[in-house]
Amino acid sequence: MYYNQSCAAKGNYSGNRNRHLFIRSMQRAAVNIYKTDTSFEMLVFAPGRIKENFSLGVKGNELTITYTPPEGFPRPDWIMREYSRGGFVRTFTLDDSIDASKISAKYVDGVLQVSLPVITGKEATSQEIKVS
Repeated sequence: MYYNQSCAAKGNYSGNRNRHLFIRSMQRAAVNIYKTDTSFEMLVFAPGRIKENFSLGVKGNELTITYTPPEGFPRPDWIMREYSRGGFVRTFTLDDSIDASKISAKYVDGVLQVSLPVITGKEATSQEIKVS
């Protein structure tokens, strides 16, 4: 499974200003991924979001995770702002070992937990490469 930066920057956003805001907020949804014996587990750190406003979809070999804030979401006049609760899109490329039909997700304590089951027998092989 691979993060696809070029796909993550795509979207229906008009104008340079909106695109800049989109990319900035996208970078604020940090993602950690770890592997278990039977799956990849993805943790999308997205505190303060509303569970119903997340969208996950698979098209071809790409998993896209989107968050769209609700209309009329309050935008205070910030004195200091270090994180955003705004929208974001993250796109990941899935390899043949992921069973896309069994991907599941839940939002718990500000973290979107996405489980990507591995098809038994299709696990990707690893190889160590020596640095010379």
